[in-house]
Amino acid sequence: MVTLVISAVCFRDEQGRILTVRKSGTSKFMLVGGKLEPGEDPAAAAVREVAEEVGLGIRLEDLELLGTFDSDAANETDTRIASTVYLAPLPDGATPEAAAEIAELQWLDPATASERDDLAPLLQHHVIPVLPRRAAQH
Repeated sequence: MVTLVISAVCFRDEQGRILTVRKSGTSKFMLVGGKLEPGEDPAAAAVREVAEEVGLGIRLEDLELLGTFDSDAANETDTRIASTVYLAPLPDGATPEAAAEIAELQWLDPATASERDDLAPLLQHHVIPVLPRRAAQH
């Protein structure tokens, strides 16, 4: 079975909201991220994808691993999805801007995330439940 690895970054603002993106042709909001290039490190891929998708510059050393999550879903035959998710600070004064393949950017309030029908399962079932515990550790 082939594993498709997705590397993503979770940005939170001062209100605790999460930056999500919706790519063209999709209905689900998800974290900034995408597929790894052959031989690419997940953290390096996360930095690259953030720059390509929303134009924000972040540094590898600022990333904090939130976790690697296996998905029950597969989008190709014999392909399962593993998502490596990092937390990163939003650069001071930075304003995310959608790239060509991004249809919409949205700041999502985790408190109301369960009410959204189009919320990606990675966010709903893995990332959002972990964030309050992680915030309490800091």
